[in-house]
Amino acid sequence: MTNTTGKPKTSEPRVFLFLQGPHGPFFSELADRLRETGATCFRVAFNAGDVSRWRDAQSLLAFRDPLSAWPDQLARWLTSTKATDLVLYGDVRWHHAEAIRIASTAGLTVHVFEEGYLRPYWATYERDGSNGHSKLMQITLEQMQGALNRRADVPALPPDRWGDLRMHMVHGALYHWHVLFRNQSFPHYLPHRDQSVAEEFRLHVLRLLRRPRHMIERWVTTRRIRTGGRPYHVVLLQLEHDASFRAFSDFASQTEFVDMVIEGFAKGAPPHHRLVFKAHPLEDGRAPLERTIRTGAERHDVRDRVHFVRGGKLAYLLQSARSAVTVNSTSAHQALWRGLPVRSFGISVYDKPGLVSDQPLPDFFADPQPPDPAAYALYRQFLLETSQLPGGYYSAKGRSQLLRQVVDRMLSAQDPYDLRLAPRETGAQQLRVVR
Repeated sequence: MTNTTGKPKTSEPRVFLFLQGPHGPFFSELADRLRETGATCFRVAFNAGDVSRWRDAQSLLAFRDPLSAWPDQLARWLTSTKATDLVLYGDVRWHHAEAIRIASTAGLTVHVFEEGYLRPYWATYERDGSNGHSKLMQITLEQMQGALNRRADVPALPPDRWGDLRMHMVHGALYHWHVLFRNQSFPHYLPHRDQSVAEEFRLHVLRLLRRPRHMIERWVTTRRIRTGGRPYHVVLLQLEHDASFRAFSDFASQTEFVDMVIEGFAKGAPPHHRLVFKAHPLEDGRAPLERTIRTGAERHDVRDRVHFVRGGKLAYLLQSARSAVTVNSTSAHQALWRGLPVRSFGISVYDKPGLVSDQPLPDFFADPQPPDPAAYALYRQFLLETSQLPGGYYSAKGRSQLLRQVVDRMLSAQDPYDLRLAPRETGAQQLRVVR
């Protein structure tokens, strides 16, 4: 447990209770590393997919009851295991949100993993919450400025490629296979998404099978856009079931967002400009994006000016783009890093003065205002010195790099942001934020 200062008692052994993690073996490998430090680790399994990638059967706690029994069962497990720490991936699933509430009340340290805010080459590690619940939401650029170890105008380059996207798809398909065919001992399991387990598995398989055809279509469309000689704006689409889209925006569906963007483009963009909707790389067809975009473009009389790109590398499109629009996708960082104007419509950790535009959408398409490059440089550097760790969850190379750093971060008495924002020695060089 924690003492009155909120810091773990170093004299007590650490006991980590893991909930659901990213697809694949990352949580199991992380537990192995933590055990090397003398810690004890347990894992709660909600389904057969969770069981399949946990190596130590003796430390597995199977939750087989209806979800309504979860709060009481978790409280019992926290007591019986003498847990000091809670570890989970994503904080908005109901059972994760409830676990954070219970664990925080009990004085545990809560470790939250998420996909990298600066993905794809980094992963996110925070305490207590992520995305709209992250402590980043309350930290100002001025506070970040005084906390940097390095000059923010010397950007950190991305590390080697991990190959995480391909392995993400493979691990996802394997996970859903176990849930679909080996889940008899978890009769009350319900997925945290709207689709059934069978539908999730079917969509994963179809995406893998369709990948060659989609790659060809994507290459042809991207080349046509980049060589077309016309200015274009990129819309960074998210998965409709994405936690950030659902929990931290006012849109009930992608259809609402798509129609709003097309209407703003039709009203404000010069007639020779084009609008490019870029689908998420893991888009699996559960939302009829292409039909929705085509219908919206016809309704607003801009059909010949609107394009749809299915997945692929975002960098190829952003290199020549005029601006980017999104709900709250972390892909906006790639646009901000390139100095492109960004308009976002949801709660996000990068929605800060000087970074994203607050113009009405027609005005944005007519004359998008770019971010302050100095402000974004220091913001990005602050993330790299705190919550963004090089590596990934899905490929062996990415996991190896991530595990090299994250164990020490988890054992630290302070969370990454508090540690960096602690009073510093005087005389450190300060950066001026250009307004």
